[in-house]
Amino acid sequence: MDKQVSGRAESPPAAVRRSWRSTVILTVVALAALGGLGALYWRGAGSAPAGPGGRMPPQQASVSVGTVERGDITVTVQALGTVTSTSTVTVRPQVSGQLLSVNFKEGQSVKRGDLIALIDPRPFQATLDQAKAQVDRDQALLEGAKVDLQRYQGLSAQNAVPRQTLDTQKALVAQYTATIEADKAQVQTASINLDFTQIRAPVDGRAGLRLVDQGNYVTPGDTSGITVLTQLQPISVVFSVPEDRLAEISQRLKAGAKLAVHAFDRTGQNRIAEGVLETFDSQIDQTTGTIKLRASFPNEDQRLYPNQFVNVTLDVDTHAGVAIAPTSGIQRGVPGTFAYLLNADQTVSVRPVTLGVTTGEKVEILSGLAPGDPIVVEGADRLRDGAHATVRPGATRTPPATGGSPARPSGQPGAHQGRQPDRAAAQ
Repeated sequence: MDKQVSGRAESPPAAVRRSWRSTVILTVVALAALGGLGALYWRGAGSAPAGPGGRMPPQQASVSVGTVERGDITVTVQALGTVTSTSTVTVRPQVSGQLLSVNFKEGQSVKRGDLIALIDPRPFQATLDQAKAQVDRDQALLEGAKVDLQRYQGLSAQNAVPRQTLDTQKALVAQYTATIEADKAQVQTASINLDFTQIRAPVDGRAGLRLVDQGNYVTPGDTSGITVLTQLQPISVVFSVPEDRLAEISQRLKAGAKLAVHAFDRTGQNRIAEGVLETFDSQIDQTTGTIKLRASFPNEDQRLYPNQFVNVTLDVDTHAGVAIAPTSGIQRGVPGTFAYLLNADQTVSVRPVTLGVTTGEKVEILSGLAPGDPIVVEGADRLRDGAHATVRPGATRTPPATGGSPARPSGQPGAHQGRQPDRAAAQ
Protein backbone atom coordinates (compact mmCIF):
# COMPACT_ATOMS: atom_id res chain seq x y z
CA MET A 1 0.00 0.00 0.00
CA ASP A 2 1.33 3.43 -0.90
CA LYS A 3 2.59 5.81 1.89
CA GLN A 4 0.19 8.71 2.86
CA VAL A 5 1.42 12.33 2.31
CA SER A 6 1.11 14.40 5.60
CA GLY A 7 0.73 17.95 3.99
CA ARG A 8 -1.03 19.25 0.90
CA ALA A 9 1.11 20.34 -2.00
CA GLU A 10 0.93 24.14 -2.80
CA SER A 11 -1.03 24.87 -5.93
CA PRO A 12 0.83 26.65 -8.77
CA PRO A 13 -1.47 29.74 -8.91
CA ALA A 14 -0.90 30.64 -5.24
CA ALA A 15 2.86 30.48 -5.63
CA VAL A 16 2.73 32.81 -8.63
CA ARG A 17 0.66 35.39 -6.72
CA ARG A 18 3.08 35.44 -3.77
CA SER A 19 6.09 35.91 -6.07
CA TRP A 20 4.39 38.83 -7.91
CA ARG A 21 3.55 40.59 -4.65
CA SER A 22 7.12 40.38 -3.41
CA THR A 23 8.41 41.81 -6.67
CA VAL A 24 6.12 44.86 -6.46
CA ILE A 25 7.13 45.63 -2.86
CA LEU A 26 10.83 45.45 -3.68
CA THR A 27 10.36 47.73 -6.68
CA VAL A 28 8.54 50.42 -4.62
CA VAL A 29 11.22 50.36 -1.92
CA ALA A 30 13.95 50.74 -4.53
CA LEU A 31 12.24 53.70 -6.22
CA ALA A 32 11.73 55.47 -2.87
CA ALA A 33 15.38 55.07 -2.01
CA LEU A 34 16.47 56.44 -5.38
CA GLY A 35 14.11 59.43 -4.98
CA GLY A 36 15.51 60.30 -1.56
CA LEU A 37 19.09 60.13 -2.81
CA GLY A 38 18.20 62.37 -5.76
CA ALA A 39 16.59 64.98 -3.54
CA LEU A 40 19.62 65.09 -1.28
CA TYR A 41 21.87 65.46 -4.31
CA TRP A 42 19.98 68.36 -5.85
CA ARG A 43 19.61 70.16 -2.50
CA GLY A 44 23.31 69.90 -1.88
CA ALA A 45 24.09 71.08 -5.41
CA GLY A 46 21.81 74.19 -5.15
CA SER A 47 22.95 75.35 -1.69
CA ALA A 48 25.82 77.66 -0.87
CA PRO A 49 29.20 76.05 -0.28
CA ALA A 50 29.90 74.98 3.25
CA GLY A 51 31.97 77.18 5.50
CA PRO A 52 35.02 76.18 7.47
CA GLY A 53 34.65 72.86 9.18
CA GLY A 54 31.79 71.85 6.91
CA ARG A 55 29.23 74.18 8.61
CA MET A 56 26.68 76.10 6.50
CA PRO A 57 26.77 79.94 6.74
CA PRO A 58 23.74 81.61 8.42
CA GLN A 59 20.88 82.55 6.09
CA GLN A 60 20.49 86.36 5.59
CA ALA A 61 17.06 88.04 5.61
CA SER A 62 16.21 90.71 3.06
CA VAL A 63 15.03 93.90 4.80
CA SER A 64 14.21 97.55 4.19
CA VAL A 65 15.91 100.13 6.36
CA GLY A 66 14.76 103.51 7.69
CA THR A 67 16.82 106.25 9.28
CA VAL A 68 16.24 107.99 12.58
CA GLU A 69 16.39 111.74 11.96
CA ARG A 70 16.32 114.92 13.98
CA GLY A 71 13.38 117.20 13.30
CA ASP A 72 10.08 118.61 14.52
CA ILE A 73 6.96 116.62 15.34
CA THR A 74 3.52 118.05 16.00
CA VAL A 75 1.33 117.04 18.93
CA THR A 76 -2.13 116.58 17.45
CA VAL A 77 -5.65 115.63 18.49
CA GLN A 78 -8.01 113.91 16.05
CA ALA A 79 -11.77 114.29 16.28
CA LEU A 80 -14.98 114.18 14.26
CA GLY A 81 -16.46 117.62 13.65
CA THR A 82 -19.61 119.21 12.27
CA VAL A 83 -19.59 122.33 10.11
CA THR A 84 -21.85 125.06 11.48
CA SER A 85 -22.67 128.45 10.04
CA THR A 86 -21.76 131.51 12.08
CA SER A 87 -25.11 133.04 11.10
CA THR A 88 -28.28 131.45 9.72
CA VAL A 89 -31.26 133.75 9.16
CA THR A 90 -34.77 132.93 7.97
CA VAL A 91 -35.93 135.96 6.00
CA ARG A 92 -39.54 136.72 7.00
CA PRO A 93 -41.84 139.65 6.16
CA GLN A 94 -42.39 142.14 8.97
CA VAL A 95 -45.56 143.63 7.46
CA SER A 96 -48.51 142.06 5.70
CA GLY A 97 -49.18 142.54 2.03
CA GLN A 98 -49.04 141.15 -1.46
CA LEU A 99 -45.60 140.08 -2.68
CA LEU A 100 -44.91 142.11 -5.80
CA SER A 101 -41.49 140.64 -6.66
CA VAL A 102 -38.81 138.18 -5.55
CA ASN A 103 -35.44 139.76 -6.23
CA PHE A 104 -32.95 136.93 -5.65
CA LYS A 105 -31.89 133.71 -7.34
CA GLU A 106 -31.69 130.46 -5.48
CA GLY A 107 -28.11 129.77 -4.42
CA GLN A 108 -27.07 133.37 -5.02
CA SER A 109 -24.51 135.03 -2.76
CA VAL A 110 -26.00 138.19 -1.29
CA LYS A 111 -24.61 141.06 0.73
CA ARG A 112 -26.19 142.69 3.72
CA GLY A 113 -28.75 145.24 2.51
CA ASP A 114 -29.44 143.58 -0.86
CA LEU A 115 -33.12 143.57 -1.86
CA ILE A 116 -34.64 140.11 -1.37
CA ALA A 117 -38.34 140.78 -2.09
CA LEU A 118 -40.84 143.64 -2.38
CA ILE A 119 -44.29 143.92 -0.79
CA ASP A 120 -46.89 146.26 -2.29
CA PRO A 121 -45.96 149.62 -0.69
CA ARG A 122 -49.07 151.64 -1.68
CA PRO A 123 -51.16 151.07 1.47
CA PHE A 124 -48.18 151.91 3.65
CA GLN A 125 -47.36 155.01 1.63
CA ALA A 126 -50.94 156.19 2.11
CA THR A 127 -50.73 155.61 5.85
CA LEU A 128 -47.52 157.63 5.98
CA ASP A 129 -49.06 160.50 4.05
CA GLN A 130 -52.07 160.48 6.37
CA ALA A 131 -49.82 160.60 9.43
CA LYS A 132 -47.88 163.54 8.03
CA ALA A 133 -51.13 165.40 7.28
CA GLN A 134 -52.28 164.81 10.84
CA VAL A 135 -49.07 166.42 12.08
CA ASP A 136 -49.68 169.47 9.92
CA ARG A 137 -53.31 169.74 11.12
CA ASP A 138 -52.42 169.53 14.78
CA GLN A 139 -49.50 171.89 14.28
CA ALA A 140 -51.92 174.51 12.93
CA LEU A 141 -54.24 174.01 15.89
CA LEU A 142 -51.32 174.45 18.22
CA GLU A 143 -50.30 177.70 16.61
CA GLY A 144 -53.87 179.06 16.96
CA ALA A 145 -54.05 177.98 20.58
CA LYS A 146 -50.77 179.75 21.31
CA VAL A 147 -52.11 183.01 19.80
CA ASP A 148 -55.25 182.79 21.93
CA LEU A 149 -53.18 182.07 24.99
CA GLN A 150 -51.06 185.15 24.41
CA ARG A 151 -54.19 187.32 24.05
CA TYR A 152 -55.78 185.87 27.18
CA GLN A 153 -52.63 186.52 29.14
CA GLY A 154 -52.82 190.25 28.19
CA LEU A 155 -56.49 190.49 29.10
CA SER A 156 -55.91 188.64 32.34
CA ALA A 157 -53.39 191.28 33.37
CA GLN A 158 -56.20 193.85 33.01
CA ASN A 159 -58.68 191.55 34.79
CA ALA A 160 -60.71 191.49 31.57
CA VAL A 161 -61.12 187.67 31.42
CA PRO A 162 -61.75 185.14 34.12
CA ARG A 163 -58.77 183.24 35.52
CA GLN A 164 -60.41 179.96 34.52
CA THR A 165 -60.42 180.95 30.84
CA LEU A 166 -56.68 181.55 30.95
CA ASP A 167 -56.00 178.18 32.61
CA THR A 168 -58.17 176.37 30.07
CA GLN A 169 -56.26 177.92 27.20
CA LYS A 170 -52.91 176.90 28.72
CA ALA A 171 -54.15 173.31 28.98
CA LEU A 172 -55.27 173.38 25.37
CA VAL A 173 -51.82 174.48 24.19
CA ALA A 174 -50.21 171.67 26.17
CA GLN A 175 -52.71 169.18 24.72
CA TYR A 176 -51.93 170.19 21.13
CA THR A 177 -48.20 169.98 21.85
CA ALA A 178 -48.54 166.39 23.10
CA THR A 179 -50.81 165.52 20.18
CA ILE A 180 -48.14 166.66 17.73
CA GLU A 181 -45.56 164.44 19.45
CA ALA A 182 -47.93 161.47 19.08
CA ASP A 183 -48.51 162.40 15.45
CA LYS A 184 -44.76 162.44 14.82
CA ALA A 185 -44.50 158.94 16.34
CA GLN A 186 -47.23 157.80 13.97
CA VAL A 187 -45.27 159.24 11.07
CA GLN A 188 -42.16 157.35 12.19
CA THR A 189 -44.12 154.09 12.53
CA ALA A 190 -45.67 154.51 9.10
CA SER A 191 -42.24 155.27 7.63
CA ILE A 192 -40.75 152.12 9.20
CA ASN A 193 -43.61 149.97 7.89
CA LEU A 194 -43.09 151.45 4.45
CA ASP A 195 -39.40 150.52 4.63
CA PHE A 196 -40.40 146.98 5.68
CA THR A 197 -42.09 146.52 2.32
CA GLN A 198 -38.56 146.26 0.93
CA ILE A 199 -37.30 142.98 2.41
CA ARG A 200 -33.51 143.20 2.52
CA ALA A 201 -30.76 140.74 3.46
CA PRO A 202 -29.83 141.16 7.15
CA VAL A 203 -26.45 139.41 6.74
CA ASP A 204 -23.98 138.36 4.09
CA GLY A 205 -24.56 134.81 2.97
CA ARG A 206 -25.87 132.35 0.46
CA ALA A 207 -29.57 132.36 -0.38
CA GLY A 208 -31.35 129.04 -0.14
CA LEU A 209 -34.39 127.83 -2.02
CA ARG A 210 -37.32 130.21 -2.66
CA LEU A 211 -40.04 129.38 -0.16
CA VAL A 212 -42.79 131.68 -1.49
CA ASP A 213 -43.64 132.92 -4.97
CA GLN A 214 -44.52 136.33 -6.32
CA GLY A 215 -48.19 137.28 -5.92
CA ASN A 216 -48.78 135.55 -2.60
CA TYR A 217 -50.11 137.43 0.40
CA VAL A 218 -47.52 137.25 3.15
CA THR A 219 -47.75 138.09 6.84
CA PRO A 220 -45.26 138.32 9.71
CA GLY A 221 -46.74 135.10 11.08
CA ASP A 222 -45.48 133.02 8.15
CA THR A 223 -43.04 130.61 9.83
CA SER A 224 -41.45 129.34 6.62
CA GLY A 225 -40.37 132.79 5.50
CA ILE A 226 -39.22 133.75 2.03
CA THR A 227 -35.78 132.10 2.07
CA VAL A 228 -32.95 131.16 4.42
CA LEU A 229 -29.63 133.01 4.30
CA THR A 230 -26.60 131.08 5.48
CA GLN A 231 -23.28 132.76 6.13
CA LEU A 232 -20.44 130.68 4.68
CA GLN A 233 -17.49 133.05 5.01
CA PRO A 234 -16.22 132.62 7.64
CA ILE A 235 -17.65 129.33 8.86
CA SER A 236 -17.19 127.27 12.01
CA VAL A 237 -16.46 123.64 12.82
CA VAL A 238 -17.55 122.24 16.19
CA PHE A 239 -15.81 119.11 17.49
CA SER A 240 -15.26 117.33 20.80
CA VAL A 241 -12.01 116.25 22.44
CA PRO A 242 -11.39 114.18 25.59
CA GLU A 243 -11.45 116.19 28.78
CA ASP A 244 -7.88 115.04 29.53
CA ARG A 245 -6.63 117.24 26.68
CA LEU A 246 -8.43 120.37 27.87
CA ALA A 247 -5.71 121.55 30.26
CA GLU A 248 -3.03 121.46 27.56
CA ILE A 249 -5.25 123.21 25.01
CA SER A 250 -6.39 125.84 27.52
CA GLN A 251 -2.82 126.68 28.52
CA ARG A 252 -1.82 127.15 24.90
CA LEU A 253 -4.76 129.48 24.24
CA LYS A 254 -4.07 131.52 27.38
CA ALA A 255 -0.47 131.92 26.22
CA GLY A 256 -1.78 133.56 23.05
CA ALA A 257 -0.95 130.67 20.72
CA LYS A 258 -2.86 130.32 17.46
CA LEU A 259 -3.68 126.62 17.27
CA ALA A 260 -4.10 125.42 13.70
CA VAL A 261 -7.05 123.19 12.85
CA HIS A 262 -7.15 121.04 9.69
CA ALA A 263 -10.42 119.76 8.22
CA PHE A 264 -10.35 116.54 6.17
CA ASP A 265 -13.06 114.73 4.24
CA ARG A 266 -14.75 111.55 5.44
CA THR A 267 -11.84 109.38 4.27
CA GLY A 268 -9.38 111.44 6.27
CA GLN A 269 -7.03 111.58 3.28
CA ASN A 270 -7.98 114.83 1.54
CA ARG A 271 -7.50 118.11 3.36
CA ILE A 272 -10.44 120.45 2.75
CA ALA A 273 -9.58 123.59 4.69
CA GLU A 274 -7.37 125.08 7.37
CA GLY A 275 -8.53 127.26 10.23
CA VAL A 276 -7.76 128.42 13.75
CA LEU A 277 -9.16 127.30 17.09
CA GLU A 278 -11.38 130.02 18.58
CA THR A 279 -12.66 128.78 21.91
CA PHE A 280 -14.08 125.86 23.89
CA ASP A 281 -17.34 125.25 25.72
CA SER A 282 -17.99 126.31 29.31
CA GLN A 283 -18.65 122.79 30.60
CA ILE A 284 -17.71 119.16 30.04
CA ASP A 285 -20.27 116.62 28.87
CA GLN A 286 -20.56 114.19 31.78
CA THR A 287 -22.01 111.46 29.58
CA THR A 288 -19.13 111.31 27.10
CA GLY A 289 -16.32 112.88 29.11
CA THR A 290 -15.59 115.30 26.28
CA ILE A 291 -15.72 119.05 25.75
CA LYS A 292 -16.75 120.94 22.62
CA LEU A 293 -14.36 123.20 20.75
CA ARG A 294 -15.07 125.70 17.98
CA ALA A 295 -12.71 126.51 15.13
CA SER A 296 -13.09 129.23 12.53
CA PHE A 297 -12.31 128.74 8.82
CA PRO A 298 -12.12 131.51 6.17
CA ASN A 299 -13.75 129.10 3.70
CA GLU A 300 -12.80 131.26 0.75
CA ASP A 301 -13.39 128.44 -1.72
CA GLN A 302 -16.64 127.44 0.07
CA ARG A 303 -15.70 123.78 0.40
CA LEU A 304 -17.25 123.65 3.86
CA TYR A 305 -21.04 123.60 4.14
CA PRO A 306 -23.28 123.65 7.23
CA ASN A 307 -24.03 120.23 8.78
CA GLN A 308 -21.16 118.63 6.84
CA PHE A 309 -19.19 115.99 8.76
CA VAL A 310 -15.40 116.37 8.65
CA ASN A 311 -12.39 114.76 10.26
CA VAL A 312 -10.54 117.32 12.35
CA THR A 313 -6.87 117.46 13.34
CA LEU A 314 -5.93 120.03 15.98
CA ASP A 315 -2.25 121.00 16.25
CA VAL A 316 -1.74 121.45 19.98
CA ASP A 317 2.04 121.84 20.21
CA THR A 318 5.31 121.15 18.39
CA HIS A 319 8.30 119.24 19.77
CA ALA A 320 11.30 120.73 17.99
CA GLY A 321 14.70 119.12 17.41
CA VAL A 322 13.78 115.62 18.56
CA ALA A 323 14.71 112.16 17.26
CA ILE A 324 12.10 110.91 14.79
CA ALA A 325 11.76 107.39 13.39
CA PRO A 326 9.35 105.72 10.95
CA THR A 327 6.49 104.07 12.83
CA SER A 328 6.96 100.93 10.74
CA GLY A 329 10.34 100.44 12.41
CA ILE A 330 8.85 100.09 15.90
CA GLN A 331 8.24 96.51 17.04
CA ARG A 332 6.41 95.13 20.06
CA GLY A 333 7.07 91.76 21.60
CA VAL A 334 8.69 89.99 24.54
CA PRO A 335 11.40 92.68 24.97
CA GLY A 336 8.65 95.29 25.06
CA THR A 337 8.80 98.15 22.57
CA PHE A 338 11.95 97.88 20.50
CA ALA A 339 13.57 98.37 17.11
CA TYR A 340 16.08 96.34 15.10
CA LEU A 341 19.25 98.40 14.71
CA LEU A 342 21.30 97.55 11.62
CA ASN A 343 24.97 97.28 12.54
CA ALA A 344 27.96 97.91 10.29
CA ASP A 345 28.60 94.16 9.92
CA GLN A 346 25.08 93.68 8.51
CA THR A 347 23.79 92.14 11.73
CA VAL A 348 20.85 93.47 13.70
CA SER A 349 20.58 94.28 17.40
CA VAL A 350 17.45 94.62 19.50
CA ARG A 351 17.20 98.17 20.86
CA PRO A 352 14.49 98.82 23.48
CA VAL A 353 13.02 102.29 22.87
CA THR A 354 10.83 104.77 24.71
CA LEU A 355 8.29 106.51 22.50
CA GLY A 356 6.84 110.00 22.65
CA VAL A 357 4.39 111.55 20.23
CA THR A 358 3.13 109.50 17.29
CA THR A 359 1.82 111.38 14.26
CA GLY A 360 0.92 109.51 11.10
CA GLU A 361 3.99 107.67 9.82
CA LYS A 362 6.54 109.04 12.27
CA VAL A 363 7.12 108.68 15.98
CA GLU A 364 9.19 110.60 18.50
CA ILE A 365 12.02 108.60 20.10
CA LEU A 366 12.69 109.62 23.71
CA SER A 367 15.44 107.05 24.35
CA GLY A 368 17.07 104.00 22.78
CA LEU A 369 17.95 105.44 19.36
CA ALA A 370 19.84 108.48 18.11
CA PRO A 371 19.57 110.52 14.90
CA GLY A 372 21.36 108.73 12.09
CA ASP A 373 20.69 105.20 13.38
CA PRO A 374 19.47 102.81 10.66
CA ILE A 375 16.59 100.59 11.74
CA VAL A 376 14.67 97.82 10.00
CA VAL A 377 11.26 98.97 8.78
CA GLU A 378 10.28 95.94 6.68
CA GLY A 379 11.19 92.27 7.06
CA ALA A 380 11.51 92.36 10.85
CA ASP A 381 9.35 89.23 11.20
CA ARG A 382 12.27 87.16 9.90
CA LEU A 383 14.85 88.59 12.31
CA ARG A 384 16.19 87.91 15.76
CA ASP A 385 18.90 89.53 17.84
CA GLY A 386 22.25 89.03 16.08
CA ALA A 387 20.76 87.82 12.79
CA HIS A 388 22.36 88.78 9.48
CA ALA A 389 20.37 91.01 7.12
CA THR A 390 20.69 92.16 3.53
CA VAL A 391 19.37 95.62 2.67
CA ARG A 392 17.26 95.62 -0.44
CA PRO A 393 18.49 98.02 -3.11
CA GLY A 394 16.68 101.36 -2.91
CA ALA A 395 14.83 100.32 0.24
CA THR A 396 16.14 102.94 2.66
CA ARG A 397 13.40 105.13 4.13
CA THR A 398 13.24 108.32 6.16
CA PRO A 399 10.39 109.63 8.31
CA PRO A 400 7.91 111.73 6.30
CA ALA A 401 8.02 115.46 6.91
CA THR A 402 4.51 116.37 8.06
CA GLY A 403 3.57 119.67 9.59
CA GLY A 404 6.77 121.34 8.43
CA SER A 405 10.12 120.26 7.09
CA PRO A 406 12.21 118.80 9.89
CA ALA A 407 15.89 119.60 9.89
CA ARG A 408 18.01 116.68 8.77
CA PRO A 409 21.50 116.22 10.27
CA SER A 410 24.26 116.56 7.74
CA GLY A 411 26.97 113.99 7.25
CA GLN A 412 25.33 111.32 9.39
CA PRO A 413 25.06 107.75 8.20
CA GLY A 414 21.76 106.63 6.85
CA ALA A 415 20.45 110.14 6.19
CA HIS A 416 18.81 110.18 2.79
CA GLN A 417 17.28 113.41 1.59
CA GLY A 418 14.66 113.94 -1.06
CA ARG A 419 13.16 110.44 -0.89
CA GLN A 420 9.43 110.07 -0.33
CA PRO A 421 8.77 107.19 2.08
CA ASP A 422 6.39 104.36 1.35
CA ARG A 423 3.34 104.05 3.57
CA ALA A 424 3.83 101.49 6.33
CA ALA A 425 1.70 100.82 9.35
CA ALA A 426 3.13 100.68 12.85
CA GLN A 427 3.69 97.17 14.02
